[in-house]
Amino acid sequence: MAEQAEHKEESLMEKIADKIHFDRSSSSSDSDSEVKPATAPEASPSPVKARIWRLFGREKPLHHVFGGGKPADLFLWRNKKISASVLGGATAIWVLFELLEYYLVGLVCHLLIFTLAVLFLWSNATTFINKKRPHIPEVQLPEEPIVEIASALSIEINRALSVLREIATGRDLKKFLAVVAGLWFLSVVGNCCNFLTLFYISFVLLHTVPVLYEKYEDKVDPLVEKALEEIKKQYAVFDAKVLSKIPIGPLKDKKNA
Repeated sequence: MAEQAEHKEESLMEKIADKIHFDRSSSSSDSDSEVKPATAPEASPSPVKARIWRLFGREKPLHHVFGGGKPADLFLWRNKKISASVLGGATAIWVLFELLEYYLVGLVCHLLIFTLAVLFLWSNATTFINKKRPHIPEVQLPEEPIVEIASALSIEINRALSVLREIATGRDLKKFLAVVAGLWFLSVVGNCCNFLTLFYISFVLLHTVPVLYEKYEDKVDPLVEKALEEIKKQYAVFDAKVLSKIPIGPLKDKKNA
């Protein structure tokens, strides 16, 4: 009996020892799992992206540059049906006046004759067929949009006149050369085509270039940046060899006086 009691005590002690060993191993594994996230090296912060150069130094999307309203939607083809119809109408007008050699005054007069004749005959025919006369709405041009357009045009014209006056004073040689080059380019283009064709080309460019640029701006901007850097280098060489040798001393003396 004594041997059985001793055997039971030994087995009980072994179970207790095994349980204590299991608790220690599980607690150590839990502590390791808790320590590992704390001691794990933190992920290195993502590097800050370099600022992307955009054409004309803009920071907003192209839609905001165009005003963000209906003109921007028109030029950037947000509504393809309206943009296509406007471009198609401009193309029809150009074909009518340029290729078919129709005249504006004649076209307006013929359209008015046709419209008045249809309305006149329709109004008189209703008395014979006992139907209601056609309702001809009273058309009046709103005052506010015309005043706003005239005000915006006057502001832009006055700004252009002030720029021309500043150039004429001879204080900014760089701006003078830029304006002369632009006017010379317009004169060359004007000699190749008339005003209507030039207006139509500008209209088509407004409907094609912005939407293509918006689609491929990530590829276009780096190329334009490189081109502008090269132009600046060439201008610096031209300034050092030519422009710096032009005598403009009296103008500086007058300015300082």
